[in-house]
Amino acid sequence: MNRTIRVTLIDDHRSLLWGLERLVNSAKPTMEVVGTVTNVNEALQLLDTVSTDVIVLDLDLSGESGVRAISPLLIKSKAKILVLTGSNDYSLHDAAVLAGARGIVEKASPAESILKAIEKVYEDEMWLSSKATGRIFLELSRRKAPENNDPHQQKIASLTRKERLIAAEVGSDPSSTTTKEIAKRLFISEFTLRNHLTAIYEKLGVANRLELYAYTGKHKIYKEDPPENSTPNGNGN
Repeated sequence: MNRTIRVTLIDDHRSLLWGLERLVNSAKPTMEVVGTVTNVNEALQLLDTVSTDVIVLDLDLSGESGVRAISPLLIKSKAKILVLTGSNDYSLHDAAVLAGARGIVEKASPAESILKAIEKVYEDEMWLSSKATGRIFLELSRRKAPENNDPHQQKIASLTRKERLIAAEVGSDPSSTTTKEIAKRLFISEFTLRNHLTAIYEKLGVANRLELYAYTGKHKIYKEDPPENSTPNGNGN
């Protein structure tokens, strides 16, 4: 490995943060912790000041959804996201991966497995069990099946990663009626959101957020393409 992997830890339990920080820093010079935070707002502020390669994210942040946090974190940073969880709810695990996480590791996993997961996610590999990989590929195949002969997919393919995330977020919740509400959900400014939406409208040929919502529903815009070259790592999740 050419350089040290920079890791940010997000967990609302300070004792667990302390333990994880010691664990990751024990692997120096392979990896080191560059920041520890207890919620998404703190994480987004931290990402303004530090460069991070891998974000280790707890799914349950004192009632704040870790799954919903994935989009704003990906919009803010190019870091890979590894989910750390104590939950056995596999539908939640799958939702996190479909939202953009690169892997799932259980809190009860051996220390060496957690470190290996960070390393593999950093190397752009997926850290998933064979069962999880199968479930996720099945869901992505189901979603992509109608797309083969759809000319609109060229338009969708022209979206940048951030634009795809924003378009998918706009299409995920019809209850939000203002850009202010959506910007708040994405932890970005309303001005930034409007700039992204302008570019999205032009690329997709829609005029406003209502048309974008209809477009995302009809043409199945979602946050991540199927992971390429993903193979199960045998981590037993």
